Amino acid sequence: MSTILFELGCEELPPKSLKPLRDALKTSVIEQLTEANISFDSIKAFAAPRRLALQIQGISDKQPDRTEQKRGPAIKAAFDADGNPTRAAMGFAKGLGIEPSELITINTDKGDYVGYEQTIHGQATTELLPEIFQTALDDLPIAKRMRAGSSRNEFVRPVQWAVLMQDDGVIDATIQGHQTGQQTRGHRFHSPDYHTIEHANDYEALLSGLKVVADFDKRQVLIKNQVKTLADEVNADAIVPQALLDEVTALVDFPIALRADFEPRFLRVPQEALISTMQADQKYFCLTDKEGTLLPYFIFITNIESKDPQQIIEGNEKVVRPRLADAEFFFLQDQKQPLFVLTESLKTRVFQDQLGTIWEKSERIAKLAAFIATLLQEQGHDITVDDTVRAAILSKADLASSLVGEYPELQGIAGTYYARLDGESEAIAASIEEQYLPKFSGDVLPKTPIGICLALADRLDTLVGIFAIDQAPTGSKDPFSLRRSAIGILRILIEKQLPINLVALVEQAVKNYSDTDGHKIAKMGDTFTQVMGFLNSRYRAMYTEQGVSVDTIQAVQAIHPHMPLDFDQRIRAVQAFSALPQAEQLADSNKRVANILAKSEGKVADHVDADLLTESAEKDLYQAAQQAQTAVTPLLATADYTQVLQTLAQLDAPLAQFFANVMVNSDDEALKANRLALLQQVRALFLTVADISELQI
Repeated sequence: MSTILFELGCEELPPKSLKPLRDALKTSVIEQLTEANISFDSIKAFAAPRRLALQIQGISDKQPDRTEQKRGPAIKAAFDADGNPTRAAMGFAKGLGIEPSELITINTDKGDYVGYEQTIHGQATTELLPEIFQTALDDLPIAKRMRAGSSRNEFVRPVQWAVLMQDDGVIDATIQGHQTGQQTRGHRFHSPDYHTIEHANDYEALLSGLKVVADFDKRQVLIKNQVKTLADEVNADAIVPQALLDEVTALVDFPIALRADFEPRFLRVPQEALISTMQADQKYFCLTDKEGTLLPYFIFITNIESKDPQQIIEGNEKVVRPRLADAEFFFLQDQKQPLFVLTESLKTRVFQDQLGTIWEKSERIAKLAAFIATLLQEQGHDITVDDTVRAAILSKADLASSLVGEYPELQGIAGTYYARLDGESEAIAASIEEQYLPKFSGDVLPKTPIGICLALADRLDTLVGIFAIDQAPTGSKDPFSLRRSAIGILRILIEKQLPINLVALVEQAVKNYSDTDGHKIAKMGDTFTQVMGFLNSRYRAMYTEQGVSVDTIQAVQAIHPHMPLDFDQRIRAVQAFSALPQAEQLADSNKRVANILAKSEGKVADHVDADLLTESAEKDLYQAAQQAQTAVTPLLATADYTQVLQTLAQLDAPLAQFFANVMVNSDDEALKANRLALLQQVRALFLTVADISELQI
């Protein structure tokens, strides 16, 4: 058992790819070692700006020997009557390079055969490793490979050196066109020369002395701790997005955090713009107070342990100043005219070639949002149609602003700032930003009633329009993010407890297109059907992500509820029902009832004739069904589906007794028809909530 060290030294690797490259390299090597049956105790991956490395502890020196059995012809064909080998046996032995006398008998359930067992000696680990590492490098997820100089070897960046060691010795190999050795290089500035690795176990400690923290995760912890310390000194919280943290970690070998500041006058600019430019362009960590308001500080990570850190701080302050000044300029430039004036330029900006301009989309959003606002008014929400229409007309205006032109991620946010500066009501101003919520899975939802109207109307308008021009998502392609939009619609209606029917919303969205000159939908009915089908199909994706079983979702989908809030209430009821002790038996009974009714000829009667109930089991089931019907009627009126199914669970025993003692397909046609009607009555009770026969308990 020994330690293996592999390191590939390169020019600076792409920072956004470093962590995925590290993980992919480790995964590939583990898979190959496992496939080659080479055991090891542990494997640790390292990743720094100029290196990818693996350290494998407790690896076996060779593959284990294995026995391989070769089977030849049947005994009857291999030997003649005198027991001498036939031509078939001799040919088999010759093919293996052995004498016929070395053949053995292999007993199988299909008869006896001649055969031979040979021992395959395992290869030395050191013989297999070079190919394993090269294969792992070849399989890395690199979008575009490059060649350096005259080398024919391709990699994500030019390779400078390669290390491959077993304990204190070098494993001779050529990897990525470089002869392996035991020399590595330290920090590019603090320790740029080659240094000899005396033992594979010394790797991490040696590099630490050369100002390289080779472990990606350790470097990241160092950065987080230093950032927190500097933020605490000014009683601030640091904004540390994981993607930015990963990128910064990949940019430095030896992280040193420093805090700088900028002129407070820039704080008049929307803080989202300042944060965006500092994060995206400069890789800075911004600081806010405890209420989340931006402070005039930022923290950056340098790769040099400077004797005069103040010079580095001043250099970064000098660099960031013009970027913040640009954001300030765009912000002030946009304020020279009211937000409403910007809507004029939307009349020449295309939303989609076949669906008209952004202005036309804004008009459609206004109509649909007004329709939704009316529904919310009826449900007691504090909202006016006039404010909703005003917000909808202004909702896309900031797309024509200079600030959004420079920082596209500020769409909606910029509009909210400008609306407030123009004196628009807070309800209108806040809704402009909220129209884009939720932006991703698990994101927050719009809070204001107008924001809810805009968020729903915008998504529904896009859904209907894109389906109308036959550009619905296919496979993994979804350029308009319709799947995300659909789930956003469902989440808003469910989590905001809005009892609104999807049919009404989609119908209104389709109607808005048909009323628009030049962009009429040719097949309104088809578009409506496709959009409804698409929205209903997203329930499965949404609920499986929450851990709801597929059969539970199918049980509710089987009865086609059109109100997302109602759908959710049914899902929760079926989940609770599935945990009941009677659930399994009732699910099976419902399957049996469904099958019997499906096979029945002709129309099943709606009414059960009590006088035709002859068996005690069917009388008991009828009585239990009547009692259940009486009990669940008021529960259904309040959508208390959980209690409905709890009540119907009492039908378990009567239904089981019915199937045990009653012949449904009686020779007497009147009895048969009456029993089918009874079963249909029972099934109808369950279908008021969901199709329980779909459950797999």
